[in-house]
Amino acid sequence: MLAVVAVFVAGVLIGVLLSGGGKKPLAPARGPEGDPLAWRPGEDAKLAARAAAGESHVLYAKSPGGAMATARRVERWRPQVEAAARRHGVSPDDLEALVFLESAGRPEVCASSNVSGACGLTQILAGTATGLLGMRVDLRASRRLAKQIARHPHNRRLRARRRRVDQRFNPAKAIEGAAEYLQIARGHLRRPDLALESYHMGIGNLQNALRAYGPGEVPYAQLYFDSTPLRHPRAYSVLASLGDDSATYLWRLYGAREIMRLARSAPAGLARLQFLHGRKATAEEVLHPRGSTQVFATPLAIKAANLLKLPDDPAKLHFTVDRGMGSLSKTPGVYRALRPPAMAMLVYIAAGVHEIGGGGALNVTSTVRDLTYQRKLVESNIQATRAYSLHTTGYAFDIERRYSSRRQALAFQFMLDRLQALDMITYAREPDAIHVTVSSDAKVLEPLLENRVP
Repeated sequence: MLAVVAVFVAGVLIGVLLSGGGKKPLAPARGPEGDPLAWRPGEDAKLAARAAAGESHVLYAKSPGGAMATARRVERWRPQVEAAARRHGVSPDDLEALVFLESAGRPEVCASSNVSGACGLTQILAGTATGLLGMRVDLRASRRLAKQIARHPHNRRLRARRRRVDQRFNPAKAIEGAAEYLQIARGHLRRPDLALESYHMGIGNLQNALRAYGPGEVPYAQLYFDSTPLRHPRAYSVLASLGDDSATYLWRLYGAREIMRLARSAPAGLARLQFLHGRKATAEEVLHPRGSTQVFATPLAIKAANLLKLPDDPAKLHFTVDRGMGSLSKTPGVYRALRPPAMAMLVYIAAGVHEIGGGGALNVTSTVRDLTYQRKLVESNIQATRAYSLHTTGYAFDIERRYSSRRQALAFQFMLDRLQALDMITYAREPDAIHVTVSSDAKVLEPLLENRVP
């Protein structure tokens, strides 16, 4: 699926990618039309699907008991979800996904030890419950009962009493409250996707971001992907200032919705995704599963593959090739190459960091390896994985965590986060480097390599 969005200001970054050193551009730079990753009208649904996949790893990795167990817990509340959704005119699948994301289907969980914070199946703040939703919340009684329940966790009477004095712990009331909030939010924001995003971001914060973006009602996909440090920077500043992953809340909610769909219609597919997500700290094995991805066993296999040699031209490409790359071999040049989609992504990231962050070059410390080289590396480097390494596929590279300025570091972080939201990459922070795995879908960037990389 090839739905992609704007990461950079129209024309500016594309000029960087497609031209160099005063030479004639290799392709026209006429705004979004020239950028394979530019936001375009009519692509919002596809973008949302990509973002749901790109941001879903945490749901598989962090959901209590895993995504499948969480889906089973959430499914228990489907009758209450459907009833509340009908009453308030919201999508039952969206409301169910909210239950998944907020509490993993656990009706008595709180975000902290303070019950005035977010609690219950839909994690409603005490102030929101009483001030906006008309729910009963006696905080003094709720705190007292919380202490008693901590001492007697299996006492059903105490839990029943708390559900009466604090309706956030009553599953039906909590679901009803969330549905009512979404109805209220839609009245202010006019779109269901915006109402869902506001559940975490807040109606006022989202309205501020929309005003900063410009007049008119726009889908959240447009607001999010068309707002960058260079394009609609005021809107991007509002979204980025909120922290705690507020800006990507809708994508994780859509990821939860997809998990619930799979749990009902394709449980075997969900089980496979759970397995692949659980293999590593990132979704890299989802992008390139072992068994269906070519792994290079020897240097000859690398030489025989369709890889591109890593260019050493920092003045034009804004990245340097670390001198130690491939140093465990007598022929280090073999280990300075990438598959075309990964090479195109490296060029794209480096150009974007340069355009946003100013001077300085990123230092690439590792690209392709073979199994022979990987075994040598494991013997000398405690950080090297003994498991399936994506470096042995040619789809991964590492960039040193050493930056010329804080501005460059922030620009790099923006690039990583935005491209992960596009499901174009997944990345992990290692002690000395950022490990980036590139999706095969990054082949859309390959035309940018024409006349740039041998």
